[in-house]
Amino acid sequence: MAGPVFALSKSQATRLVDSLVGEINKVIASGKSEGAMIRDFEKIFVRYADVPTIARSALGPNARQASKAELSAFTKSFQGYIARKYGKRFREFIGGEIKVKKTISRGKFFEVVSSVDLRGSSPFDVAFRVSDRSGRDLFFDIIIEGISLLSSERVEIGALLDRRGGNIARLTKDLKSLG
Repeated sequence: MAGPVFALSKSQATRLVDSLVGEINKVIASGKSEGAMIRDFEKIFVRYADVPTIARSALGPNARQASKAELSAFTKSFQGYIARKYGKRFREFIGGEIKVKKTISRGKFFEVVSSVDLRGSSPFDVAFRVSDRSGRDLFFDIIIEGISLLSSERVEIGALLDRRGGNIARLTKDLKSLG
């Protein structure tokens, strides 16, 4: 039996990241408080990211042992954690700009490379990995100067889970105050 046919194109991947970058730039330029910006970033993350895939990946092998309810609660808590953790960093982008440069096919996904130009520093690249494997066009990883969000979070979440004796419910609860 053949699997589902995915029809994500290079132009669709580019449009998704163009829209994502446009929304991020708008929030950065909004002048809102950090708390309001973080709430906006969480909405953007949920709209454009394959949050369940990213959360499962961050949880690693433990995701296979989690119940459906545990995984759902972890995913919700994880999305808030990511929004707080990375949303705080976006304040550094005020006065800067993110621009899409090119889109590259990587076989099962597209990598949309953007340039980030911040005041007082050299531009650097951020690549968004986009797929439609979840049934929607969404990004599932961000590579910032060669460092994968997925890989970094897998290490971080793994360490946090180890400190909680492998207890996913405790990690889920604690993630609500971390980031």
